[in-house]
Amino acid sequence: MRGISRRSLLGVVAAAGITGCGARGERERKPDLGPPPVQHIGDGSTAYTGPQPHQPPAPVPLQPGETPPQFVVFSWDGAGEIGNGLFPRFLKVAKDHGAAMTFFLSGLYLLPESKKHLYRPPNNPVGASDIGYLKDENIRNTLVQVRQAWLDGHEIGTHFNGHFCGGSGSVAKWSPQDWHDEIDQAVSFVTNWRTNTGFTDLESLPFDYRKELVGSRTPCLLGQDALLPTARERGWRYDASSPGGLQQWPVKKSGLWDLPLQSLPFPGHSFEVLSMDYNMLANQSKNTTKGVAANYPGWRTQATGAYLGGFRRAYETNRAPLFIGNHFEEWNGGIYMDAVEEALKGMAEKKDVRLVSFRQFVDWLDVQDPDVLNRLRGLAPGQSPTGGWHAYLTGA
Repeated sequence: MRGISRRSLLGVVAAAGITGCGARGERERKPDLGPPPVQHIGDGSTAYTGPQPHQPPAPVPLQPGETPPQFVVFSWDGAGEIGNGLFPRFLKVAKDHGAAMTFFLSGLYLLPESKKHLYRPPNNPVGASDIGYLKDENIRNTLVQVRQAWLDGHEIGTHFNGHFCGGSGSVAKWSPQDWHDEIDQAVSFVTNWRTNTGFTDLESLPFDYRKELVGSRTPCLLGQDALLPTARERGWRYDASSPGGLQQWPVKKSGLWDLPLQSLPFPGHSFEVLSMDYNMLANQSKNTTKGVAANYPGWRTQATGAYLGGFRRAYETNRAPLFIGNHFEEWNGGIYMDAVEEALKGMAEKKDVRLVSFRQFVDWLDVQDPDVLNRLRGLAPGQSPTGGWHAYLTGA
């Protein structure tokens, strides 16, 4: 992906005896025009700055008999920098290992609590939210990190706003129109943060969010059925809200790629666990954020083992993509963050592994031969292709 360096290219030119027309035979150089001019959008909260940097080459179809890559998507719900340093920590981890990720940004994380009257959640009181509003300093830090994430090549999706999981106002009971209203507000909070916060010393987010936003994960994995018609109308390409999926190649649902959290082998148990840090927590410490510290090392090892066990099951058999969901939280002493980092490092070093965002993954899916995808879907979790990949996918 790095291509040929400028130094190497000039060496090739010199070796070939090619020179320019300057007085001393120096190679004539075109002026460096630099990056495209920034085109501010609206109040300048966002801006068009050109194509996103650090994207992989354009995807191509699998060739007959070719072994599929092993895709892994690490994603983050909420994606706010709440003062614990986890957002920049995982940007560095990703950069160190050539990974792209998806950050599902909560729109409310860019709205000051003093302006919470601007939020009118469907079927809930004005300004209500089941997650807290951030302090101004944390809004600032979140803006800095989201900006850097996009420049590093990561995807910025949405986790919507108020995170309503229970009661009469739960997202599980929302209509398609309710989802339209919620999305409009989420986009508004991202594209008008400068007006809402009054911050004048921060740079614009370097993307047009209305065009960048192509996928989501709903609060508590609820309400997908009513969301999908709305998402399709808005031109979204995938949704990652399905719970309890299996490690198989995905299908489309209501016209969008359905990319669920998946059931993974849970070390020490006969049952499987959902591929998200919160579900590890729920199984290990009974839905509380307070565990017994003496258990932390064993729980960390167990969580790491679940992620790596799910990875190995796919990598060594059907090559189904692995989807892992996370939160920037220090539950049980931060052991789940350590487990995610250790698992990512263990995956990154393997041959044929691509650590990508959801958007990059659906880019790849969209150029594949439908017959090949159908053949891939025919493999159950842990099932290897009969006769090997060459035989299984030749003539698919």
